[in-house]
Amino acid sequence: MKISSLATVTALASALLIGGAFAQTAAPAAKDAAPKADAKMAKEAKPRTAESLECSKEADAKGLHGKERKKFRSECKKNAAGGAAAAPAATK
Repeated sequence: MKISSLATVTALASALLIGGAFAQTAAPAAKDAAPKADAKMAKEAKPRTAESLECSKEADAKGLHGKERKKFRSECKKNAAGGAAAAPAATK
């Protein structure tokens, strides 16, 4: 009986130690975090145009948030780009 109980205890201890060894390996999610950070940095590095900044200020003044703000800024930038293109043509 002693030998079988000793074998059982040894098997359980081995299983617990092996689980701890696997817990020390690097997580695969850490590899995926670096490309996301690089993409975010590239997106933030893009300079904002004067039209974009002005439209953001107008949206702030109106207190717009979320989808309404995005829609307003999109239309504002289109109007600003269209107005800037039409102004030189009107001076000719």
